[in-house]
Amino acid sequence: MTQGDEDEGLDGLVRKRLRALRVAQGWSLEELASRAGLSQSSLSRIENGQRRLALDQLVTLARALDTSLDQLVETAADDVVTSPTVDAARGRLRWPVKGEPGVSVLRQRLTEPPPDDPARMRAHPGREWLVVLSGVAILMLGHKRIRLDTNQAAEFPTMMPHAIGVESGPCEVLGIFDRDARRGHQRDAGKGD
Repeated sequence: MTQGDEDEGLDGLVRKRLRALRVAQGWSLEELASRAGLSQSSLSRIENGQRRLALDQLVTLARALDTSLDQLVETAADDVVTSPTVDAARGRLRWPVKGEPGVSVLRQRLTEPPPDDPARMRAHPGREWLVVLSGVAILMLGHKRIRLDTNQAAEFPTMMPHAIGVESGPCEVLGIFDRDARRGHQRDAGKGD
């Protein structure tokens, strides 16, 4: 593929995204043009490829569509499949989230109940989100004990002392950690957690 073909492909992709985002919002050409400060005919020509894409107009259109310029012009990567890193000793699989530096997804099989003592719980900057894939999990947040059944999720700030474990039998959870939460758990894991 030549550079010209790549540019034409990106140009066409951006035009399709503009139209798809407009339609997804339920907006007419007139409504988006008004929000972006363009004429309806200019927007129509942009979407139809009859007018060249100008950076200043793309920035304005991205804002009007509540997206970023990066997302508007992002091309599909060839490496869409991510393999996990495996921590067999702890029964964990971890995947990095591409495009979100520092965010990772963790799948873990739990077999032990959580500690009741807040002194044995973790607290660190960040946020966590988790969903129970199977079994019943118990999430301890400070002195609060929260039961999570299969397919239930929880999201919480990790500055609150927290721990997760099982109620009776094993359970499997999938968690999403932002950069700070991931760092906090890596530090804890280094202490023999």
